[in-house]
Amino acid sequence: MTTTTPETTEAALLELRGARLIESATSDRELAAAQALVDEKTILAHRGVLGSLGLLGAPGEGTVGWEGLMGRVYTLGLDSEERAFLGLVLSMVGIGNTPLSTVPDLGERRLAIILRAIARLAGNDTLAVGRRI
Repeated sequence: MTTTTPETTEAALLELRGARLIESATSDRELAAAQALVDEKTILAHRGVLGSLGLLGAPGEGTVGWEGLMGRVYTLGLDSEERAFLGLVLSMVGIGNTPLSTVPDLGERRLAIILRAIARLAGNDTLAVGRRI
């Protein structure tokens, strides 16, 4: 018999929501941004982020949209490193304008994720994860 805990249920839902975010990408920019958020995990797990993206409903329901996230970056309860990361991700989509001067605010793990996302944008297929458009 398999027992399900709230943590495993939340993790499974987050994985489904991440897959939905990636599948909803309509451009290489959105795909790179979506993959970066999914790879980072902790920011995407925030209810405010999920709600702003339209991912709080049951998996497969509703419309996913990046626009709702930009106006709420400072109201999501993110720390400065998370805001810097999210700002750079939104800049990839073309929403907002976060300068590269925020890169020093990122820790090593998030910096590596952003660098992979930039490589995806440049068309480096060896680093691409997920589908290609």
